Amino acid sequence: MNIEIKRHSLSHVLAQAIEQIYGKENVKLGFWPAIENWFYHDFDLWEIKISDSDLKEIEKKMKNIISQNQKFEKYELSIDEAINKFNKKDEYRTENIEKIKVQWEKIVSFYKNINQAWLETFDNLCSGPHIENTNKLDKNAFCLEKVAGAYWLWNEKNPMLTRIYGFAFDTKEELDNHLKMLEEARKRDHRILWSKLKIFTISQLVWAWLPLLQPNWMVIRKEIEDYLWDLHKNKWYDRVWTPHLAKEDLYKTSWHAEKFWDELFRVTWWEEKFFLKPMNCPHHMQIFDDNQFSYRDMPIRYFEPATVYRDEKTWQLSWLTRVRAITQDDWHLFCRVNQISDEVWTIVSIIKEFYKTMWMLDWYWVRLSIRWPEWKYLWSDEVWNQAEWALKVAAEKYELPYMIWVWEAAFYWPKLDFMFKDAIWREWQLATIQCDFNLPERFNLSFTNENNEEERPVVIHRAISGSLERFMWVMIEHFAWVFPLWLAPKQVIVIPVWENFLDYASKINKNLKENWIRVSLDSSADSLNKKVRNAEKMHINYILVVWEQEEKDNSVSVRNYKTKEQNVEKVENFINKVKIEIEEKNL
Repeated sequence: MNIEIKRHSLSHVLAQAIEQIYGKENVKLGFWPAIENWFYHDFDLWEIKISDSDLKEIEKKMKNIISQNQKFEKYELSIDEAINKFNKKDEYRTENIEKIKVQWEKIVSFYKNINQAWLETFDNLCSGPHIENTNKLDKNAFCLEKVAGAYWLWNEKNPMLTRIYGFAFDTKEELDNHLKMLEEARKRDHRILWSKLKIFTISQLVWAWLPLLQPNWMVIRKEIEDYLWDLHKNKWYDRVWTPHLAKEDLYKTSWHAEKFWDELFRVTWWEEKFFLKPMNCPHHMQIFDDNQFSYRDMPIRYFEPATVYRDEKTWQLSWLTRVRAITQDDWHLFCRVNQISDEVWTIVSIIKEFYKTMWMLDWYWVRLSIRWPEWKYLWSDEVWNQAEWALKVAAEKYELPYMIWVWEAAFYWPKLDFMFKDAIWREWQLATIQCDFNLPERFNLSFTNENNEEERPVVIHRAISGSLERFMWVMIEHFAWVFPLWLAPKQVIVIPVWENFLDYASKINKNLKENWIRVSLDSSADSLNKKVRNAEKMHINYILVVWEQEEKDNSVSVRNYKTKEQNVEKVENFINKVKIEIEEKNL
């Protein structure tokens, strides 16, 4: 049986448990979807406050309900009958029914749980599907995880509801494995590491969710950015730069103003209206448009690691996962339709190389996102068919492990999203390739073809890492701050055993810096054990200890933080070895 059906059914059991514990008259029901690994339910509980400490009692009541072998039974009512059933006493379900009425539907679906022993029922507005009986659920394969808040209809002007989250799997073993993964994730949590390791700063004077990046963070960020460019500069990409501000007219033309109005930061100067840049695409259209290209020039490829600004809602923000200043490794290429496949392969090869270096290529898959047939999308079916076909052909030609998802397409275009797993098997959507026939049309872009006629280019939007903030958060937790040497903010630390050897330690420190190795010198009066312990707390890759014998032999005592190996090496040999490790980007 589909695990999503089990999770969805468990959210009904959760709602029934809440009503039984806190009284049906005190509970109003919000949404209850099943999402990846999770199920949840929203509740308006009047003055009742539920905390994480209450979850065990609720979980116990859920298991009791499951033990009653309750049937899930579907029934239908007309719109008016459904509204009359709740009689405006439950405004959330009534509002949902009213929306169904607006959509010209005449029938509303309900499910009721029937306790056959006591002939009790629990009703909920829902179209299903559900399991047939609660005996299909394993009482030991789910658990409640946390209590949170959520606005009704995700609108901060609406009431704040109580949301209860739970995990559910087919077996207890799967649940236990997932909980172990979460425990490991807590140890790697960047929200714990950020202050300890001085990664970034949140200043209320600047604005919450506009992080200020500390030197340690900038080292990692610059290394990633440089590596991305190294992978592209021999693929005929050109770097461009665009300003952080643009006139409103630009985003009206691109249609971003209408689509993302609530997410745009607006600036007014005299009578002119501007937006802080929410994405780079329209700017790159202008750069292309200011040139006279022929078919011989195609494809044209631009790269800009640019910061964009979006007014993400407060309840959406979450440390580095969702911030208001987002730096994208933004690449746009302009090509002909018959060039799409080759260009996609070039991008795929770069993605594979990048994530192989990041130790994430062994397990990945690709989501080919296309239209949901019943929804309205910008642009014609002909254009959509052409774009979807081009990506599907490329995915098959290059044997990508892809699956088609018919509801994940962006509003403008179909896309290939690359899903990678980190060191503790959490899945992330990171790289993306998006095929766009729309923006070239909106900006009236063209080049001259072989017949001396104007031809419309196709734009391929692509990102290798996605937003650098989010990607770096994933990397911090993926490597648990024990970065490969080329990414490590501090690669080496030199520790003299005591003050007599400080001059020799300073000489080594200077030598390493002259070889562009990121090194620091611990000249404190602390004991050797404390100095080493402090270096290990900062996860510094190589700890060099020097004293009498090392100074005499022009050597260093090397401690490898990752392998815990210790040995003595000549300084020159150590420098050469480290430079090779950095250059080859070894793990």
